[in-house]
Amino acid sequence: MATPPPAVKVYGPALSTAVSRVLACLNEKDIPFQLIPLNMSKGEHKNPHFLKIHPFGQVPAFQDDHISLFESRAICRYVCEKHGGEKGNKQLYGTNPLAKASIDQWLEAEGQSFNPPSSTLVFQLAFAPRMKIKQDEGAIRQNKEKLKKVLDVYDKRLAETRYLAGDEFTLADLSHLPNIHYLVSSSDHEDTAALFTSERENVSRWWTEISTRQSWKNVIDLYPKP
Repeated sequence: MATPPPAVKVYGPALSTAVSRVLACLNEKDIPFQLIPLNMSKGEHKNPHFLKIHPFGQVPAFQDDHISLFESRAICRYVCEKHGGEKGNKQLYGTNPLAKASIDQWLEAEGQSFNPPSSTLVFQLAFAPRMKIKQDEGAIRQNKEKLKKVLDVYDKRLAETRYLAGDEFTLADLSHLPNIHYLVSSSDHEDTAALFTSERENVSRWWTEISTRQSWKNVIDLYPKP
């Protein structure tokens, strides 16, 4: 008898930073999933069927049997809450209210302080060249300066704890993986990679630890080969 496909479906290209965030979470929790690619250049994310799953026509979209969700951080929280003590990394979203609050505050820092400048840089440095779009050097300089200030805060925090929310790897760390991956891999701007790999001792140590987890390596394996 054929094995039924996994109940969990993730819609979107693995190269998407938001999709990658969800995939890394599912890997950490040992949850089988189907990755269903969308050809966004053909507008598949705007067709009526997909808009029933994600009303804004973005990725990722997520299904688990009869439920549908969108927004990558909300999806990750759902996965952790549903499978908290049963599967995979049981510390990923904490096991008590204080641990969850600590994780949430750093997730908010990632979403509100880290993500805006880093996402702009990811687009300018990684995606604009692929899309044959001229890079905006002013935006690159401005957002590097913003990102440096955030990373200075991170470096002080990481001098006190192994990971952002404490001494366990959690969603707070995982959520940073996709953007940093692109910034460190951007060969044309080695000074951007240095923000994470050499300029700040504690950030560098942290990045080495989180980027070598098997859950993240498995996501990278899903990226199309150049």
